[in-house]
Amino acid sequence: MVKQIVGGPDASARYAREVTALRLAARVTPPVAPRLLGTDAESRTLVLEDLAEDGPPGDWLVGYAAGLARLHAATGPADTGTLPRWQGPDTDDVRAFLSLAGRLGIPVGPDVTGELAALVERLQEAPGHALLHGDPCPGNDLYAAGEVTFVDFEQAALGNGLTELAYLRIGFPTCWCVTDVTEPLLARAEAAYRTTWHAATGSPPDGDLTDACAGWLIRGDALVQRAHRETTDHLARLPARDWSWGTLTARERLAHRLAVVARLTTDRDDLNAVNHLVTTMRERMRTRWPGLRPPPLIRPEPPG
Repeated sequence: MVKQIVGGPDASARYAREVTALRLAARVTPPVAPRLLGTDAESRTLVLEDLAEDGPPGDWLVGYAAGLARLHAATGPADTGTLPRWQGPDTDDVRAFLSLAGRLGIPVGPDVTGELAALVERLQEAPGHALLHGDPCPGNDLYAAGEVTFVDFEQAALGNGLTELAYLRIGFPTCWCVTDVTEPLLARAEAAYRTTWHAATGSPPDGDLTDACAGWLIRGDALVQRAHRETTDHLARLPARDWSWGTLTARERLAHRLAVVARLTTDRDDLNAVNHLVTTMRERMRTRWPGLRPPPLIRPEPPG
């Protein structure tokens, strides 16, 4: 399989990330990424192992989560600097999220502002040197004999693994195919991740899954395709217009994430004001736009 990375001013950076990530992932046995057979930096071309594929099984999320843990465990502190550090939400994201609440007619007090500022700080300081895929979406995972192999590492980074384990709950935030998961399947998948990580590293995963989900909620860039990220305040656009991307509209994506974070923060004293805010925001959205749909429970087929 031959891949050439083209388009955009960051093409060289994406090429470098993919080459580095594939070489780091090659440490994992059985493999969780295709073998890198050759490269040409001048043309940004990679020659990769051609993979057989059977398609995802019915309980694909369990194997996906276990494979993600094995990928994450490929790197450690000694690999610092080989890839960029994952960048979480910042104060601009907090400001935009709270501004959206104001546009929905919901007052924002100092407690919620302080809790979100502390959340951002915790995410920035979250421990971990995991090999993050960067875009671990359905479609970037291939299945053969029930085993998962990940492809397309152009956004790879190092960071805390729960950043990507959160995809299962928050609905694949960087992906076209937002989906929901039944509680029994989610429990199996998250247990598979934690068990596999512990077997690979000898310790439980660091970090806070609720924080990771809340971090994805407040990022407006997680409402648009990659080409449109870091271009404008997408949360500010929502009250006036909606737009479709994949399985849901932007408002539907946000409503789903609000519901997830509302459930997760019910008993969190340090996110009590956030819990009240996100619960109220979701109720306000459903009142204002009563036709909002939930995500599908079935993994959709890729378009085209």
